[in-house]
Amino acid sequence: MKFAVIGGTGLIGSQVVKNLKAAGHEAVPHSPSTGVDIISGQGLDEAVAGADVVVNLANSPTFDEASLAFFRTSMDNTLAAAQKAGVGHFVILSIVGVDQVPELDYYRAKALQEEILAAGPIPYSIVRATQFMEFMDATMSWTADSETVRLPATPIQPIAAKDVAAAVTDVAQGPPLRGIRNIAGPEVFPLDELGRITLASKGDNRTVVTDPTAGMFGAVKGDVLTDTGADLAPTRYADWLS
Repeated sequence: MKFAVIGGTGLIGSQVVKNLKAAGHEAVPHSPSTGVDIISGQGLDEAVAGADVVVNLANSPTFDEASLAFFRTSMDNTLAAAQKAGVGHFVILSIVGVDQVPELDYYRAKALQEEILAAGPIPYSIVRATQFMEFMDATMSWTADSETVRLPATPIQPIAAKDVAAAVTDVAQGPPLRGIRNIAGPEVFPLDELGRITLASKGDNRTVVTDPTAGMFGAVKGDVLTDTGADLAPTRYADWLS
């Protein structure tokens, strides 16, 4: 099959392209660096021409309210181009619990992306993943200084990017789900404890202070970002750190 992978040069997209090629498919990565602009629409028609499947892994450049406009415009443009090209399956990557955290602009934007896809003209699949292990350093940096890192005790079920890419690849090669598949890491941690584990592994002597209001995840109530009933990925956090 032929796959057009929008956002195909990023963390997940580049691995999905590699996986699809290894499985014998034609997989073409598209991004601003290859001349495809999903906001203006430049290069989109050419990008999806002849594709059996579009995998849209493009992400908003911001996590604030502007992300809503990004996903609305990019999805409208990409779906229109895909419909015109006769694409039979449209896949996106979203977040476990995304519709349970309306306090976060970015989560509302990703929920909007899901809604646009589900209401659209093309058979679709949504893969929802828990938080990436690769994002832990960035998460800590939001509320860190030279001596402390402030983190809430929000339950997190970290998943390795390679496992996310494997799941997206699997779904993209199959028939449209016309729904959602949840994927998650094999373990649940309070975010503050995950911070302590991460710092210890790096020999970083900063102290993690439990602060229920700290950072983006301070707005998350309960365990909505976890799903122990999801398809569980194999990579454990300690193994990923090592």
